[in-house]
Order: sequence, then C-alpha cells, then structure tokens
Amino acid sequence: MIVYRNALIRASVALPVLFLLLSMFRPGNAQDSGKEPIRIIVVPSKQDADAVLERLAKGADFAELAHAKSTDPTAADGGYIGEVRPSVLRPELRAVLSSLPVGELSHPIQIPEGYAILQILEKPPTPGAREADPNSLLPLAARGTVKLSSPVSGYAETFMARRSYLRSRPGWEKDPNAACEARVKGVSEAINRVRAMVEESGNQPDKQTFREYLLGQMLSSEGKMGEAIAAWESAYKKASELHHPVAQELAMALGTAYLHHASLDDRTTVNGVDQSRIFPYMPGALHPRRSDLERAADFFEKALAEDPSNLEAKWLLNVTLMTEGAYPDKVPQQFLIALNKSSSQEHLGRFVDIAPSAGINAATMAGGIIVDDFDNDGLLDIVVSQMNDCDSLLFFHNNGDGTFTDRTKSAGLSEQRGGLNIIQADYNNDGCVDILVLRGGWELPLPLSLLRNNCNGTFTDVTRESGLRERLTATQAAVWTDIDNDGNLDLFVANENSPSQLFLNKGNGTFVDIASQAGVDRTAFSKGVVSADYDGDGYPDLYVSNLGGDNFLYHNNGNRTFTESAQKAHVKEPWRSFAAAFFDYDNDGLPDLFVASYYISTDEFARGYLNLPQNGEGMKMYKNLGNGTFSDVSTQVGLDRAYMPMGLNFGDVDNDGFLDLYLGNGNPSYTAAVPNILLHNKGGKTFVDVTTSSGTGAMEKGHGVAFADFRNSGQEDIAVVMGGAVVGDRHALRLFENPGNGNDWLTVRLVGVKSNRSAIGARIKVTVENGQGGQRSIYRTVGSGGSFGAAPLEQHIGLGSSVKEAAVEIWWPASNSRQKFTRVPVDQAIEIKEFASNYQRLHRKRFNFEPKIETKLESVKAR
Repeated sequence: MIVYRNALIRASVALPVLFLLLSMFRPGNAQDSGKEPIRIIVVPSKQDADAVLERLAKGADFAELAHAKSTDPTAADGGYIGEVRPSVLRPELRAVLSSLPVGELSHPIQIPEGYAILQILEKPPTPGAREADPNSLLPLAARGTVKLSSPVSGYAETFMARRSYLRSRPGWEKDPNAACEARVKGVSEAINRVRAMVEESGNQPDKQTFREYLLGQMLSSEGKMGEAIAAWESAYKKASELHHPVAQELAMALGTAYLHHASLDDRTTVNGVDQSRIFPYMPGALHPRRSDLERAADFFEKALAEDPSNLEAKWLLNVTLMTEGAYPDKVPQQFLIALNKSSSQEHLGRFVDIAPSAGINAATMAGGIIVDDFDNDGLLDIVVSQMNDCDSLLFFHNNGDGTFTDRTKSAGLSEQRGGLNIIQADYNNDGCVDILVLRGGWELPLPLSLLRNNCNGTFTDVTRESGLRERLTATQAAVWTDIDNDGNLDLFVANENSPSQLFLNKGNGTFVDIASQAGVDRTAFSKGVVSADYDGDGYPDLYVSNLGGDNFLYHNNGNRTFTESAQKAHVKEPWRSFAAAFFDYDNDGLPDLFVASYYISTDEFARGYLNLPQNGEGMKMYKNLGNGTFSDVSTQVGLDRAYMPMGLNFGDVDNDGFLDLYLGNGNPSYTAAVPNILLHNKGGKTFVDVTTSSGTGAMEKGHGVAFADFRNSGQEDIAVVMGGAVVGDRHALRLFENPGNGNDWLTVRLVGVKSNRSAIGARIKVTVENGQGGQRSIYRTVGSGGSFGAAPLEQHIGLGSSVKEAAVEIWWPASNSRQKFTRVPVDQAIEIKEFASNYQRLHRKRFNFEPKIETKLESVKAR
C-alpha cells in the first residue's frame, strides 16, 4: 500500500498529506559525528532499480527520481532520510554504506520492501542538519521490518491542515486562541476543500477514490464516523470495480471505522461500575451496535482474503467478534488467534472502574494526570490535561465521601487549554502544590504554563514573570529536581528537536535557563525525562529518553554542570524510546531504570502478546549495579517485549513492598485497539502480566497514569487518562478501585525545611519484620513517578504481611542529614519534617466509593 499512499500525497497538492502517523519532525542539530546525511530510492523490483540506476548514471536528478519513483516514505523529501548513524540500519544496508564513497551510488540492495539505492551526501541538501525521521527509518531498521499500524484516524491529515492554517497567520504564536482556532476553523476549511475536490473529480473514478479516502480520514478525525464510513464505502466500491490495490487498505479503514463506531461515546455502567471495553470483554459489556460489528468483521475478512498474513487484521477481526460476543465460535479457523494467550497466572483481585459513581464523568483526548492534595485537606485530588488546544484542564476535588466535584472554573483553570502532560511540585516552598503544563508534544511549539497554587483553592498563571516563557517549544517531558541542593526546585525540560532547557530556581519565584553552561542542551526528539541520584553521590542526575536515537544520562558533577554518561553506564537504548522511570524494582536500595520502547504498530503489539518473534526492540529494565553502571536484565525479569506504551507509572497494588507497573498503550490510529497492561512485580525477580484477572485491561488508549490511595484505605487505586490524538477518539477517564488485600502499609509525607518543601529527592528506608521474624527493607525516593502521569509526592509504601511496627529512616538531600524513627505503628499516614525529633500522625478519614444502585447506559460527553 506504500505505492497508493505516495500517490495520494502527489495527487492532493492543494492539501499536502503525510501518510506516516506522527512523522511531523522538525529540524534539529546533529550532535553525533558518526551520523551521515543519506538519501535513498526504493522500488519494487530489481528491474526497476536497474532502470533508476541507469537514469541516475546519465545525469538524472536523484531527488526528482525519488519523488517520482520511490515507494519509501522519504519520496516526498527527494529520498532524503536525514542524518543517520549507519549502525542502526539493516545489516545489508550497513554493509554497503561501510564501503560506499561519499557521493557515489550503491548497487541495488534487496530489502523486504523491494530494492534500495543509497547515496551518502557530503552535506545535507538543505542548510541545517536534520535528524532522520524515526518513523521513516522503521522499514530500514536493524531489528527488521516493523509493520506500521494502518493509518486510520486522519491525525496526520488534520495536523497538516492546522499547521497550514497557522502558517498563513504570521504572529499566531502570540495569540492564545490561535491554536484552538486552527483546530476548529483550519480543519473545517480543509474538509470543505476536500469535499469540493471530490465533487470536481466526479467523472474520474480513480482520482475520486483517492479524494474520498482523504475525506474519510479527515471526517474520522473529527469524530464524524458515519460520514467517514459513507466516503470510504463509496471509495471502496470504486476501487473494487477498478481492481485497484487500494481496496485492501480501504477494507481495513472500513473495518476499523465500523468497530470504532460501535462503541463511540457509549459506556455501560452497572451499579455505578464501568464495565465497557475491558479486555477480554464480558458478554454484553459493550453497548451492542451489532450491525456495525457485523460490517466490521466482514471488512476485516475481506482484507484477510487479500493478505491472509495480515496480523493486524487478524487481531482486529478477533477483537470485533469478541466485542460482539461471538468469539471464538464465529472466527474463521484460519484467522483465529488466542486472545486469552496472556491469561493471568496470578490473581490479585478484580479492580473495577468506579469513575462514573465517583463523579468523574468526563471524556478526554490524550493527556496527562496529576494526583495530589492541592488544598492540604488530607485528600487526593485529580488534575487532568489534554492535547486538544480547545479543551481546558480539569480539576476534580476529592470530597472525602467517595465522590469528586469538578472545580475547574472556580480554581481558575478553565482558560488553561491544551497540554499533553502536566507535572507538580511546590516550586516556591510555600506549602502548596503548584502545576506545570507542557504543550506542543508531537505537534507545534507552544508555551508551557507555570500555575502557582494560591493556597486558597485557586491558581494563578505566573509563567511570564517566572522567566519560563523565554521561547516556545514542543514538549511533553519535564522533571522537577534540585540540581544543586540549595533547597529550591529546578526544572529540566526535554524538547522535541530543539535544545533541552534547564531552569535554575533563583529562590525568588524566578528561573534562569543554564542548560548550555550546564552541558544539557542537546537536541533530540525527546519523549521522556526522569531524575534520580543513580550513583549515590548526593546529587540528582537526569535521564532523557529519545524517539529515534541514543538516550542521554546526564551525570550531575555537583557544580551545576553535567556529563553525558549513557554509553559509559550502558543505558543508551532502546533506540526508539518513550516513557521512562527510575524506581528500585528489587528493593536493594539503588534506583533502577525502566525505559519503554515504542513502535506505532498493532502488528508488533500482537506479536508480543502471542509470543511470536518481534522485529522491534523490547523494553529495557536496567539494574543498578552500584558502581555507576547498569546491567540489562530485561529478559530475566520478563520485560523484553515491545508493547505500545505512551504513558506508564509504578505503584504497589498488593502492598507486598515491590513496585508494579501499569502501561497505557496505543497510537493515533483507531486500529490500535489493544489493552493497557498491569504487570505485577514478583519479589523483585520477575514481572507477571495480571491484566485479565485484574480487570485493568481497558481497550481505550492510555496516557497519563497515577497510582494513589484515594480513600485513605491503605490501598493504591489506579487513575488513567484515556483517549487518543484526534477529536473522534475521546474516552472516559478511568479510576480502577483496588479490591484490597491483607498486607500492611505506611504512607509517609515529608516536609523539607532546608531541603525543598516537596522533599523531592529525599530517600526513605522502611525496615520491618514479616511473618516468622524475617527482616526486610523497602526503599522509596520522593518524586511523582514515571515520565507520563504524576503520582502523589507523599509516598505510599507497602510492607507485606504480618507487620507489627516499622523503623523509618530519611535522608534529606540539601542538608545531607538523616533521621530515624523506630517502633512506628503501621497502617497509618505520618508526616516527617526535616530535622524534627518526632513524626506526626496524620488523622485521615477513611471512606469507600459507594456505587449507585442502578443499571444503565451513560453517554460520556466531551468537555
């Protein structure tokens, strides 16, 4: 289908379209001398390659031939891949490049996509070095060919429409409403232009097919799935009559559209519990638009008739029939796959989504989440962001009776729009938790926002006066940490293809960017950033995960400078990284590092789920060896597998003292109908998939994740922001209630005095005796969790069973002081202030989420 997509790009010159999802990468600065500017032409056959090579030898322009003939995603850029390190490419390409002189043409090289002709340039064809687009390199990557998800959602098309709209309005970045206007007017105008193009091509069925396909994509993006289906049905009919190969791709689009339409905006609540779209589906759990499901199954079977090896189509066919309640009986035997392949071998109890009965009744696009106590009443509130530039933050106040109240407007947050991620900290040490909103991720540079908590239930935007709005960037990755142990929290922001920023907190409410002199201003397509003192020298270090390139580990030199040490520490992979987290998975007192790989591929997810060979890199668990280096133990602990995590966080769902992982999976395509994953940490030895038995396998796309004890019950629930990258992929927030267990726990709230008030970076050691007298220690470091989603700054610590009392030790970063409290009763919340000789017990009211006594269908309305 690559030929069709390239033809689509060329056919629609009035509205440029990128067929690759998430391929909007902007120029950056190459920093690796091992990278070379490379261009490529890929054609279907050896005969075609020889013909192209002959024309090039006669003086034909490489870029023009690539644009006209190449089936590679780089065709629209004249075959230019970008600056790339040859070592990341497939072995057959790497072997040729190793001996290919600059400027000369390679012989035709056979790869799975056809035959490739390569050329190394002396310098990039345009000024400014451009990093290679990670997505365009997938077919050429060293681990083999990863099959991208079928692009069904119109994200790329509507993004291009918004970008085109803004480019026609110089100075738009100074208008706070411009991004929202582009999302509404820009997309609407583009859809109208494509409608006109369809009408204009009425007597040219081939051209009309292309344009109806494009129209369907854009309509599906806006959630107008019925109209999108009509456009695609018309295009499919023409393509079938013309015996055009695009018919197979349209069959996938139609199957996916009907499946999505079957559940659009509906969820089933039974006694206040959301039972919809939990994998594997319970009979009758989803509102049955049976005719839509039947049509979806029919089109997936049509796609499989053309290509029986299409694992993405097989997965979606099985999911469709499972949704219909017809799995496995009605699945054709040759297409049947085991959706219960990863049935949980362990049972921690059944979590249920009680968001509806708790009053959290909002549907969002992709976004971040913070769970913390914003008004110091001892109850954990929820703040949610979403990437839609027209949608505001959402603030749900915990009422302490099992319900939440939406206080977005009264808190002064209704004008804070957009934001793919948010993180929290008390940056000004006034005792109230503040909020940072990160914007522009995957898309266009936009301002971030620092929202000061006024300690009275409201927030004030202090971005400009704080010095954080010095330039616009596209980012979703940042972390608060005190780099110099002066008691003031600093801010590190890792951007997408622009230099990272390190804002030093001057202690008076303002910041200054010292990234350049600190040595952390590298440029990459950064997607995650986390901090920990990995070598125990008393200063916090920084880790940056990059999508398409080596990751960075910045070692803190203790003098406001850093040394990049990823290769030395053995933590520079995966090459396609996304969310990351520092946490002590094995309780040895050393912060380990977890880094998730990311591929936009339903096929790759299904391969991992079914234990089939995978082409992409798996996730990485790096065990801290205590000597400044790490060891890759991914295989030993069961994590060497490629999921599709866009967000992740960790917590202890069974209070055994070992931290578990929740992965929010998905990609912008509607074909990414895969479950989110809960991985149980078994004693620091291995992680076991407990998704099916726990009931946490929501099939909507997962983003921000937070583990938190909302009920003061000693059990951590899981809050997840669900939703995709387009308006038509909104989904309801999830709040999975922990079923409980008999293990003991302790919640520790730290208050810094010389150290920062949030106590970020402070280390906690809790020593207990379990059962028959065996002593053990559990370790935690204060922070808000992984790199997407923010858990409370207070630390919930599971202790295991039969604990009578505990010894609690605290190390404070700014004062380098220690406190130790013995014979601390467990199953309670305590507060420890730096330098204090006593701890304070926090008297918190416990409560439960009480379900409504009713059974009904609820429609979750978008904000």
